[in-house]
Amino acid sequence: MTKTYARLTPLAESLPATVPFVGPETQERARGRAFAARLGANENTFGPSPHAIAAMAGAAKDVWMYGDPENFELRTALAVHHQIDADNIMVGEGIDGLLGYLARLLVGPGDVVVTSQGAYPTFNYHVAGFGGRIETVPYKDDHEDPDALIAKATETGAKLVYLANPDNPMGTWHNADTIQRMIDSVPQGCLLILDEAYVEFAPDGTAPRLAPDDHRVIRMRTFSKAYGMAGARVGYAIGAKDLITAFHKIRNHFGMCRISQAGALAALRDQDHLSQTIANVAAARTRIDQIARENGLTTLPSATNFVAVDCGRDGAFAKAVLDALTDQDIFVRMPFAAPQNRCIRVSAGRPQELDAFAAAMPIALEKARG
Repeated sequence: MTKTYARLTPLAESLPATVPFVGPETQERARGRAFAARLGANENTFGPSPHAIAAMAGAAKDVWMYGDPENFELRTALAVHHQIDADNIMVGEGIDGLLGYLARLLVGPGDVVVTSQGAYPTFNYHVAGFGGRIETVPYKDDHEDPDALIAKATETGAKLVYLANPDNPMGTWHNADTIQRMIDSVPQGCLLILDEAYVEFAPDGTAPRLAPDDHRVIRMRTFSKAYGMAGARVGYAIGAKDLITAFHKIRNHFGMCRISQAGALAALRDQDHLSQTIANVAAARTRIDQIARENGLTTLPSATNFVAVDCGRDGAFAKAVLDALTDQDIFVRMPFAAPQNRCIRVSAGRPQELDAFAAAMPIALEKARG
């Protein structure tokens, strides 16, 4: 019998079959045991609002129905929350899903996209999937470099330029004036993707004023981080109405689960829980810094729900520390580009999780140094 094969496109055939992140579950299966502290994926271990949990439980009985393809209630509530028009908002399957849609809309074979070397890799994954050509610039003092990004976009005629503020994986940030200057400098025919996944954790004055009809920028927000709903996959974009409308050309109109829609709506309404989470995360960041200093290390200032711990040497040493933590059932990650890969990245977990990290860290350092 003759075998038949799916005929991949030449582009798909050329791509590696990889995922940007190896999940902790994959590592647990390989190791044969669970992690004691899950501190590597920037998840909010303090969890979602109890009202969101109740709303999702209530919605489960109706999960036989598709979710509202227009996300009407959630978009309306977000519009009120941000004091903008609902037509400037697109809800999608997390920021990752929205980045994929945006790449599909704007990136064709050979189109140039600019990002920072070592910045969020899932964005690059989407760009490569549509044949885009990625140009990178290095970090500057452990911050993404807005001036260099704009200069590279201008030089290459880029269609997209990506910046996260606050940044992943370093946790550093720029103030609103710096970001606004970047927006004002976006070259003609280019769109700035401003990823603000962690903005709720950042100091006042980090995010520039929302100007949703500015065609130079699209801003990405999420319920995965501060709202503690990473598994629900709810993100949203704020942008000019014609760009938001264009998403309808290609998006999965039934991509949003009605359980997730209900949870996000309830989470948005519980701003008291959000405030408590932000306080809990701030305390956890302080604790991580203390643990680092007790072990002779330093940390980078962070405006996110994680802290980059500077291991003081190079990427090989940081990887040895990470591996030794993994051996002790502590899940953390690290940046993948030098010189930022001298750090490990530790999520702002609950006290018992950070206790486990504190106990494991001196052993990990001794093993790495040995």
